[in-house]
Amino acid sequence: MSVLTRPAERAAAPAPPRPSRRRKLNRGYGFVIGALAPALILHVVFVVSPYAQAFYLSLTDWNGVAGKANFVGFDNFTRLAGDSLFLDAIKNNLLLLLLMPAATIGIGLFLATMIQRGGRNGRTGVRGSRFYEIVFFFPQMLSVAIVAVLWGFAYNPNNGLINGVLRAIGLDGLARSWLAEPSLALFAVMAVMIWSGVGFYMVLFSAAIDGIPKEIFEAALIDGSSGWTTFRRITLPLLRDNVQVAFVYLGMVALDAFALVQIMTVGPGGPDGSTEVMGLSLYRTAFEYGRFGYASAMGVALFFGTLVFALVALRGNKNRTELA
Repeated sequence: MSVLTRPAERAAAPAPPRPSRRRKLNRGYGFVIGALAPALILHVVFVVSPYAQAFYLSLTDWNGVAGKANFVGFDNFTRLAGDSLFLDAIKNNLLLLLLMPAATIGIGLFLATMIQRGGRNGRTGVRGSRFYEIVFFFPQMLSVAIVAVLWGFAYNPNNGLINGVLRAIGLDGLARSWLAEPSLALFAVMAVMIWSGVGFYMVLFSAAIDGIPKEIFEAALIDGSSGWTTFRRITLPLLRDNVQVAFVYLGMVALDAFALVQIMTVGPGGPDGSTEVMGLSLYRTAFEYGRFGYASAMGVALFFGTLVFALVALRGNKNRTELA
């Protein structure tokens, strides 16, 4: 009799309780935290911690060797305000910030538009557009050091390519010591920065234009819109986000510009400080003069300058988007 009742007893046994919704959420949070914890720890150790150390060192007189750093408060930042060489570096970086991103984005937009819509009918790109994309993108495959060395040879006043071409076509009077004249040196470096970056942004803008529905351009052609009007009224507004991203990245490059100036210019930073930039001042102060505390103050100033620029650029684009 007891054997016959066992199946019924098993059937009547209550089902195990299901996990509550809160328990499921806790399990989900535990999995996410476990997955993110290693990355967060690495980020704190290798990114946040160096920033915190730089902020602390900027308030000391550490020389990079001594085991003890004396706290000096904001004296380093006070000295920065009266450092004529660092102020010249800020002026040069601001000049790069004003001119280099605008020129790079302008040329990149022009080339991208020609590649995508520069054909005779205004619907297709110019002939050989793919070849042009490869040629203009080629500088991106070279390191900054190689680019600086190559252009250093090109700017050589005696046997450089630029002066050689000018003399070959009878324009000897235009030959210059491009990197040795204070009025030309910074613009010569800026030209290299534009040349090396325009190919990447041309490809970026070209891909963005290719993603715009072709019906929009065809409607503009039917309405008799000129190429400039189509670009100003259709292409440019639809590429606003891409232009904003390009401007932010190029602005950060302009606020640095250390590698090209370090390799290409005399001094480096010359002549007469005409190509001095903040990154170069920081490097020289730390590794040549051994004033790591003062150099850290320069780094902190550069950090906040870059941060303010990025916030202003992003905020300005947000306001324009809301108004639109």
